[in-house]
Amino acid sequence: MNLDQYLPVLLFILVGVAVGVIPQALGWLLSGAIGARKPDAAKNSPYECGFEAFEDARMKFDVRYYLVAILFILFDLEIAFLFPWAVALREIGPVGFWAMMVFLAILVVGFVYEWKKGALDWE
Repeated sequence: MNLDQYLPVLLFILVGVAVGVIPQALGWLLSGAIGARKPDAAKNSPYECGFEAFEDARMKFDVRYYLVAILFILFDLEIAFLFPWAVALREIGPVGFWAMMVFLAILVVGFVYEWKKGALDWE
């Protein structure tokens, strides 16, 4: 068995570990030199979730956070489909154009439905 074949794999693993560990070690070392490691009220406050992070897991919370997130993902994926479609528009011709128009029409109908139902209103 020739161990020279495993050198690129070993090198790949070492570089991957170094890329993962070195920035964390530098951040830990520099945070002691530059910034304080003392938690305060601002650092321990809830961030983006809307409810306290360190409470009972069975507490009631507002479902609107998740509804808005799901709607964002839905309409954000529309853009993800539009970029490749726009790049290949000349190759796919009128059939591809009208297929995307049907897709966009379905999404617009869904958007109007959610708007009329009040899912996008924040009270």
